[in-house]
Amino acid sequence: MASVTFKGNPVTLIGNEVKVGDKAPDFTVLANDLSKVTLEDSKGQVRLISVVPSVDTGVCDAQTRRFNEESAGLENVKVLTVSVDLPFAQKRWCGANGIENVQTLSDHRDLSFGEAFGVAIQELRLLARAVFVVDSEDKVTYAEYVSEATNHPNYEAAISAAKEAK
Repeated sequence: MASVTFKGNPVTLIGNEVKVGDKAPDFTVLANDLSKVTLEDSKGQVRLISVVPSVDTGVCDAQTRRFNEESAGLENVKVLTVSVDLPFAQKRWCGANGIENVQTLSDHRDLSFGEAFGVAIQELRLLARAVFVVDSEDKVTYAEYVSEATNHPNYEAAISAAKEAK
């Protein structure tokens, strides 16, 4: 399992760590309109999956904005941001911040994504910060579990992996 801290305190991640070369596990999350979204829904596209504890915090805000901006240069790449924020809060945040290129998805209901990708924080019922790239055949080509949840991910490496994925 990935070793992660939150504000310097060790936390327990629920689920299995996903590694490069693995088949991406399926999940069910909610879109901002409360419709169900699964990995299968974007099959045939490269997916850059940005995982954040809450879009309403500084680093998460910056991470989501950065991938929103970078998505313009990513051909055939769907950028998803997953958090446990309620779908209504995600929709409000996106509207207030002009986020149009990233699809925000809520794992609030049952932590399906968090457990499938090994990022659910048991003590806080939040998701640990991570970035995954899943190719069009559902193979994980990039996986970063950020060791301190309040730190930024390696944006350049994730974007490069998304550009290289087929």
